[in-house]
Amino acid sequence: MSRAWIADDERSVRFVLAEGLGDAGFETRVFGSGAELLDALADDRPDVVFTDVRMPGIDGLELLRRLRARAPGLPVVVISAYTDVASTSAAFRDGAFDFLSKPFDLDHAVALARRAVAARADIGASPTIVGPDRPGAEEPELLGDSPAMREVFRAIGRVAPTRVHVLVTGETGTGKELVARALHRHSPRAQGPFVALNTAAIPAELLESELFGHEAGAFTGANRRHVGRFEQAAGGTLFLDEIGDMPAALQTRLLRVLAEGEFYRVGGRELIRADVRIVAATHQDLEARVASGDFRADLLHRLDVVRIALPRLAERRTDIPLLAGRFLDRACAELGVEPKRFDAGALAWLADQPWPGNVRQLENACRRVAVMAAGSPVGAAEVRAALGDRQPAVAPESADGETWTGALAAWARRELESGASDLHPRARAELDRVLLAAALEATHGHRQAAAGRLGLGRNTVTRKLGPRRRRSGNG
Repeated sequence: MSRAWIADDERSVRFVLAEGLGDAGFETRVFGSGAELLDALADDRPDVVFTDVRMPGIDGLELLRRLRARAPGLPVVVISAYTDVASTSAAFRDGAFDFLSKPFDLDHAVALARRAVAARADIGASPTIVGPDRPGAEEPELLGDSPAMREVFRAIGRVAPTRVHVLVTGETGTGKELVARALHRHSPRAQGPFVALNTAAIPAELLESELFGHEAGAFTGANRRHVGRFEQAAGGTLFLDEIGDMPAALQTRLLRVLAEGEFYRVGGRELIRADVRIVAATHQDLEARVASGDFRADLLHRLDVVRIALPRLAERRTDIPLLAGRFLDRACAELGVEPKRFDAGALAWLADQPWPGNVRQLENACRRVAVMAAGSPVGAAEVRAALGDRQPAVAPESADGETWTGALAAWARRELESGASDLHPRARAELDRVLLAAALEATHGHRQAAAGRLGLGRNTVTRKLGPRRRRSGNG
């Protein structure tokens, strides 16, 4: 019979977990502190340990470290009601088998115990990967206690100490760069540089030089050597945002660098090693872009070793009061206005909004409230008045009351019934065409203004429209 030990200062947690594991066939022992469990190691050894993080005296993370020293290979499951990047990363970095969030599902806890016992022989006494300490480092603003965000924190904690490349997906404004920074901060590369590049914001003809650098004289205007982002990120992490917009030729070169770990500067002959971890991000469906021929399948496989998918804000509404409170506090401090807080009605109203722009839109709304609201506490009516015409919008309706998403769904059903298989690229192309045409009409053909109205970079609009046509006439 496998033996499971449980350390938790809450009697109810010890009882429930011990009963559940006992019913599943485990022999259990319970301890009210980490010190009690360590004392018991002198005479006995369990097959798996469950430990709470926050306990008086020796806390769960310190217990984990001591168990790693005294009983290498013993799987330890860390339990905590405080599931954030710092605690999950610390647990995995110190060798935890897994992380269990409170309140937990008892069947899940039993399954974890069985997996831990089955895997014990394979775990062995492998060395712990410890990232460098960074005293005073500020934690990125990745906040949330919803189930969806707990899964994100758990994924970051498990992946950060490794060397694998990571693909972060999610809609615009969900916090993809914050995930990349958290992966870097909690990795063994944390004392190295974190370098970010939005590949959609750089003109295609300059992107190669921006990534890999160039030698003096490599092309017209290259008057001196330029060190690219890969060299700048040596020993650290390179974050490539909007990777789905990377031109095909650059995709091929990036694939070669990932496969071989070396590259040449543009116009150079010196072979340079690329000691860089890649975290890529996109809001696009890369599988669909592979199917349409716009993205290389082999590059996707190289980047997508581990994928972390960020939820839309609408999928984690319980986090909105926490986020809004933090954003309002920070905005007041940054803008030099008197501190404010939302009342319960305002928080309820904010949590009920659609937030199509996700966390970024909520943060901008809180900055506006910080400036426009007269006093504190800020009520729902004051929030609506402060946001004015910038309130989160629902799906627009056509003249007959039908939403455009409803019309899109009807079109998709018709196409699928007819046997079509290329819906996504055609729909995206038509969406781009309609939005660009409307924005250019509204801005009288001004591309930069149209890009701003659409929330896109000017280069993205230029690339979608193609080369600028020469105007005829005298205008």
